[in-house]
Amino acid sequence: MMANEPEKIEWQGTIVSIQPRTTVWRYRLDNRTHYHRGYNLFLDGEAQGIKTLFSVAISEKQQMKGIFRIGDEVKGTAWTKMYDVSDYADYYRAGSLKITIRAERTDTTPPPYLIEPPDMATYEWRGARMLSASSYKGKCFQCVWATMAAVEIEYNWGVSKKYRFESFCYGPKSCKFYKMGKPRAVPYKGDGSTYDEGWMDDLCTENRGWDD
Repeated sequence: MMANEPEKIEWQGTIVSIQPRTTVWRYRLDNRTHYHRGYNLFLDGEAQGIKTLFSVAISEKQQMKGIFRIGDEVKGTAWTKMYDVSDYADYYRAGSLKITIRAERTDTTPPPYLIEPPDMATYEWRGARMLSASSYKGKCFQCVWATMAAVEIEYNWGVSKKYRFESFCYGPKSCKFYKMGKPRAVPYKGDGSTYDEGWMDDLCTENRGWDD
């Protein structure tokens, strides 16, 4: 991976989605391990002096302290990424977080689940299923159970890796919006690709039932 020179920036905006900040390690079809590192705030606002839609990675501690939710107007600082493939958020190492206008609570009927995100232990216990990219970008984007994870594929054990982003869902298995999408190729040097057709989803979510 080529490293970029990080730069500290100031940002402000309105939160449009809060999702778990997840990384996934893949090795053939023997392993798909999810690591939960905090949250990604997706905002409509201004970063580096440019009006845009952008995302900022925050820690679990920062979320538990601020209790950020959709509609909050927030400002802070952050750093540009050193490695483009290692994190889905545009900026990380957020600091000086401040809610300038607190959004009013509104009652909505899920899905999508527009609730305050739970702690990392809850995501860990629930486990995730593969989610189609079109669903993630559409009706699922604002849902607290959706995520776009940074994926590291063990391509040549101990020698080289491949990187990409994949969308996942931690929501109820009964959700009417859920679509798995196409099976995902997991390449390995010299062996071509095997395909994750969803059976690993059953292993990752075996703790819960249809409506959990």
